[in-house]
Amino acid sequence: MVAILLPIAAIGPSRRFSGAKSASYCSGRLDFEFWRRSVNSASVSSQRRKFVHASNWFCKSRSIVSSAKNDSGNTVESAGDADISSSSMSKAEGKVTSEILSDLRAKQKALEKERDKLLEDLLRSEVKQHEYVDTIMHDKELAIAELEAAKSLFNQKLQETVEEKFSLETKLVLAKQDAVELAVQVEKLAEIAFQQATSHILEDCRLKVSAAETTAAEAAYQIEEQIRNATDATMLSIVEESKEAIDKALAVAEKAGDYATKAVAILTDGSSPLDEIAAFQSKNIKLQNLITELEGQLQLAKNEIDKLKFELDQVHTQAKEHALRANIAEKAMIEFQDTTKKRILQQEEEINSLLEKMKKDASERKKAASKAMKAELEGIKAAVDAAKEAARAKDEVYQRRCKALQRSLSASEAASEMWRQRAEAAESLLSKGTPLGEADEDIVLATNGGRIDFQIDDESQKWKLLSDGPRREIPDWMARRINTFCTKFPPRKSDVSESVTSKFKSLELPKLEEVWSIAQEKPKQGDILIEHVIEKETVEKKRKALERALQRKTLQLQKTPEEIKLEPGTGTGREIVFQGFNWESWRRKWYLDLAPKAADLSKSGITAVWLPPPTQSVAPQGYMPSDLYNLNSAYGSVEELKYCIEEFHTQDLLALGDVVLNHRCAQKQNSNGVWNIFGGKLAWGPEAIVCDDPNFQGRGNPSSGDVFHAAPNIDHSQAFVRKDIKEWLNWLRNDIGYDGWRLDFVRGFSGAYVKEYIEASNPVFAIGEYWDSLAYEGGNLCYNQDAHRQRIINWINATGGTSSAFDVTTKGILHSALHNQYWRLIDPQGKPSGVLGWWPSRAVTFLENHDTGSTQGHWPFPRDKLTQGYAYILTHPGTPVIFYDHFYDFGIRDVITELIEARRRAGIHCRSSIKIFHANNDGYVAHIGDTLVVKLGQFDWNPSKENRLDGSWQKFVDKGSDYQIWLRQ
Repeated sequence: MVAILLPIAAIGPSRRFSGAKSASYCSGRLDFEFWRRSVNSASVSSQRRKFVHASNWFCKSRSIVSSAKNDSGNTVESAGDADISSSSMSKAEGKVTSEILSDLRAKQKALEKERDKLLEDLLRSEVKQHEYVDTIMHDKELAIAELEAAKSLFNQKLQETVEEKFSLETKLVLAKQDAVELAVQVEKLAEIAFQQATSHILEDCRLKVSAAETTAAEAAYQIEEQIRNATDATMLSIVEESKEAIDKALAVAEKAGDYATKAVAILTDGSSPLDEIAAFQSKNIKLQNLITELEGQLQLAKNEIDKLKFELDQVHTQAKEHALRANIAEKAMIEFQDTTKKRILQQEEEINSLLEKMKKDASERKKAASKAMKAELEGIKAAVDAAKEAARAKDEVYQRRCKALQRSLSASEAASEMWRQRAEAAESLLSKGTPLGEADEDIVLATNGGRIDFQIDDESQKWKLLSDGPRREIPDWMARRINTFCTKFPPRKSDVSESVTSKFKSLELPKLEEVWSIAQEKPKQGDILIEHVIEKETVEKKRKALERALQRKTLQLQKTPEEIKLEPGTGTGREIVFQGFNWESWRRKWYLDLAPKAADLSKSGITAVWLPPPTQSVAPQGYMPSDLYNLNSAYGSVEELKYCIEEFHTQDLLALGDVVLNHRCAQKQNSNGVWNIFGGKLAWGPEAIVCDDPNFQGRGNPSSGDVFHAAPNIDHSQAFVRKDIKEWLNWLRNDIGYDGWRLDFVRGFSGAYVKEYIEASNPVFAIGEYWDSLAYEGGNLCYNQDAHRQRIINWINATGGTSSAFDVTTKGILHSALHNQYWRLIDPQGKPSGVLGWWPSRAVTFLENHDTGSTQGHWPFPRDKLTQGYAYILTHPGTPVIFYDHFYDFGIRDVITELIEARRRAGIHCRSSIKIFHANNDGYVAHIGDTLVVKLGQFDWNPSKENRLDGSWQKFVDKGSDYQIWLRQ
């Protein structure tokens, strides 16, 4: 029975702990309080065991009879022998007891150490748990803070965007006001810029809102992921630590059971069975109590585990709440986006209303400005009248001065005669040696700066030497003679004031100030004193004119019939045009600056010069003409213009006039305050303005082209308009001396009208400015530009081929082709890809002009590719144009002159044939005419490598990787 009861007592707690172990596995957590109670109960049970053993040993001297029932219910009786010696039993039992006690003490110490270790582990686990909780809470706070920061950053960015938008709107409003004051066209450009800026701002807002949405979603996901990871890690760590602690506790319990079994075995072998049975029965009872207590503690542990489960559920609930908050935040953000969009739309409406108000204000200001302009014009008119009156008065004064000068000359001649007579009398007096006192009483001697004045009586004619002119040295003999009869003379007069205040009276001559003012007057034709000078200048001009005429005749005789044959729209076909101005030329007397360059331009090989617009203009550059017959512009007067054209003609250069036929600025306002009444010789009214120009209330027919909004567009369908323009062009040809035209903004009216004007004025050469945008895709120039050059060809066709046109297509392609994209210079048919490839005789090639370059710089040619560009246009068919800035300011004049010489030697003209051999990324090779080959780019090539080039070739120009030119021998 005893052997059965002890294993049950030892195994019971082990099974209970196994149950606790499985329960802890399920819950994932053990409480620190449970472990504390279990350890304390273990120490109490050990103390009770000690007390039981001591009481047993105190009762060993008595005989004890006890009974117990086994599992089958049988009763076993035991009796002890009272005669056994108590002393021997006490010694043996004392020895065994001491050993057991020492073992138990050792085990107790081990258990206490194990308990302390378990306590430390539990404390660490508790600390880690708190750390995990703190980490989770900190991550949660960080996530919330990040979300708030993202929200505030989004609000800040949105506010900055709104502020930026308002600042841009303010700038646009200011630009709009300035544009309205300057011209209506600038107003349209400002509106376009405003739309682009608004679309850019809206796009930026959309991008920033989407970025904020992405940031918020990422933050919410990171928060959820961090909570999930932290929770899982915490649960796993708690489960693992609980598992390890339970395993350790079970191991300790198993060891304790083994030790107890061994101790019972030892006690059974060395002691009385009845005593042992009684002792172990009481011990079993205590162990049962301990098991019950442990079961209670296990129940408490289960409760703690349930509590932990509940907390875990709360954590999950909080995670769901965070997710819900994130969704709410996302919805709020979407609502905020919608609100922002509505606000932006509202602001756009407000801006539109503001623009409408600005338009009204601008119109009112325009009316006020027109009134002010009218008053200013009246003032200018009054000033002009005053200037005319002043000029007339000045002419009258000049005439009076001339008459006074004639009188003074007559008086001088009379005085000279009188001087001769008086000199003779003086010589007779001096030769006779008559003393001064013995002279006649009516003769009075006076001095004038060392000269003797003889004044006879008051009634006689007064005379005096002229006070101006060189003063001769007085000889010594004469000075000595003078000293003999007059030892002292009055002091010499040093200025006009002394002469006026002197008591010695002189002849009645013009005042000195009047004499000097007459002398400083500019000579005029008809003055007697300068007739010989004018005659000399006239003879010199006639001589120079004869020399130039002879030189021009010689040059014409040296040219072949092909070189002097003129064709409509192309001139001789061998023209090289020079644009003789830039955007800032109006700031100087340009005609006087340009005229002396005629000989230099002719010597360089240039055949025609494109002059700036000659007409008086609202804008100083000349492209806003007003009175067409007034040629006194910012570039110079009409006389200076004629002089400049004469200089060009003397050097056999054509003078091309820049005529603006599309629009004209009015001089007067109508009753509505609109500037649509023209003045001057061509006094047109609103019937000369197209009706589809909304800014100037025209009453003509609709425009036959694009409308230029900055000035009234002329209605060329009106017969009287065409008649006046043809008369004006013929006046420019016959009276002023122009040879051809550069036609401005020909997109504004039909080419049929251009044909009529050219046939009426019969120019040697005409160029139309048909400016159109090239095709781009994704910011890059498209390879196929057929549509662009076709539009230019269509305009040339509309003129009947009477006018050429600027090859804008070739210019745009050269911008990209010369940057190692030479394949752009050939089209799929093997021809040049610009207008040059379809109609070369009507293609006027250029790199830059006053609009694209100069100080405007709307579309400047790449500076480092200028020489390559000129190598292309000066060696190819068509009519090349050279820009003033490039020739005189950019330092490439010698390069251009060399290329012109190569073109002249090869006989290249506007209809020369062209055959392209190579056009790829590395370079470009073309054969032009029969005698010239040009290579652009850096690849290795020469004519000897080309089987299709026969004959002997000599390199004429070698610029390395830029370009090379060969001429046939």
